[in-house]
This record gives sequence, C-alpha cells and structure tokens, in this order.
Amino acid sequence: MRRHEEQLSGHSFSGRVVAYGHYGRPVLVFPSEQGQAYDFENNGMIGAAADLVEAGRVKFYCVDSADRHTWSDTGVPTEERARRHAGYESWVLDQVVPWMSADSGGVGEFVTLGCSLGGFHAANFALKRADLFPLAMCLSGNYDPSTWRSWGELGMQTYFNNPMAYVANLEGDHLDWLRGRLSILLVVGQGAWEVHPTQSLPSAKAFAEVLAAKGIRHELDLWGYDVPHDWGSWRAQLAHHLPRFC
Repeated sequence: MRRHEEQLSGHSFSGRVVAYGHYGRPVLVFPSEQGQAYDFENNGMIGAAADLVEAGRVKFYCVDSADRHTWSDTGVPTEERARRHAGYESWVLDQVVPWMSADSGGVGEFVTLGCSLGGFHAANFALKRADLFPLAMCLSGNYDPSTWRSWGELGMQTYFNNPMAYVANLEGDHLDWLRGRLSILLVVGQGAWEVHPTQSLPSAKAFAEVLAAKGIRHELDLWGYDVPHDWGSWRAQLAHHLPRFC
C-alpha cells in the first residue's frame, strides 16, 4: 500500500500528514484525543478499509492533533482552549487542505472522519466549511465542548466551536445552503464507555435532534450494548459504512 508523509508548518502549529493510497475519494482523518497521524494505521483502521484503498476508491489523509494544547488542556479556561483551537483550524485549512488538493490532483472536496474527539473535529470542520467538507463521518463523538471539564466564562470562541450551540441558532440563506450541501453520519455504540465517561451516546442523540430540528441531512446509527468506545468498534463501523461513500 502506498504511504507517504509530509510535515506542514503553519503560523501557530506544525504537524504531520500521512497519506495512504494511490487514488480515490480523499478523506481527512482526525485522530482520537491527543492522538497522532499514525494512530489510524497503528489501530487497524487502514487495514479495515484496505480493500477500498487498494481498489483506488479512497485515499486517507491522517493528521496530528493539537488537543494537548487546546481542548485537553484543562489547566486553562474553556474559552482559551477554544481560542487556541483556532490555530489548529488555520493549520488544517491553510496548510493541510491545499496539500491534500495538490496530492489528489486538484480535488476541492473532502470527507472528514474521526473517532471520539476526532468525531467532534470531523463534524465541526464540516459544519463550518461545508464548501470543502460536504460529508462528515463521526464515530463516537461528543459534540458539546462546554461539557468537557469546562470552567471559566464561555465566550464567542467557544460558541463558534460548539456545534450543539451554533447549529441550534442557524437560520436564513446559510441554513438553506447547508441543508442542500452537507451530510453528517453519527455512529455510536451503546456499550462500555459510550456513556461514562465520554458521554458520546447521549451527545450523539442530542446532536441528531438538533440537526433534525434544522433540517440538516444526517443519519444516527446506534450500535448494540455490546459495542464499546474503542478501536475494535470503530474498525467494524468504518468497514460497514465507508463503502457506500466511495
């Protein structure tokens, strides 16, 4: 399987992109909390979709996270975590996306994909930039950062990175555009760790209700009570869903 790596540096963040495959629909992969670009491969996710990669139906672009200095740094207020996230967002949009486009022969649309905290990133990037990311595949995400051991006064930085908040207030032409442009897949198990401590199961259900109220195309796929919040579940979920999108 073809694999190559690139180190990309932005104004406030520098990280790796690891690409897997030779052709196919480009998928931007966010790692789980505080994860690295190689985590997707090391936890068997590339292997779970190997037939699609080898057939030239999909090409994965896996990036490093900045969570250690943003959402996972509970030593600073939530608003500061969100402000720091803006640097990571700029890195993805200004460095990673152009590199992906050039590597994919000029493609201008990408799928976002992530597990756990990566699922939040997949949804948040797609909602904010549906021009680039018309499809988000979100596995076991939690979509309300105000609940992540939050403290301090919450301001606009947190609001505009909280899909549970800003989606509820969408209206007008932009909402109409999103309704015709975006599709979000929410997948979550009902087994161990999907409620405590991650709150992924109740968060996915609540987020699906918000999307439904706004008429944004989405799908909520609940897996069984024997499906925990871990890589084995996500491998099975990826293998199940990805073929219909590429």
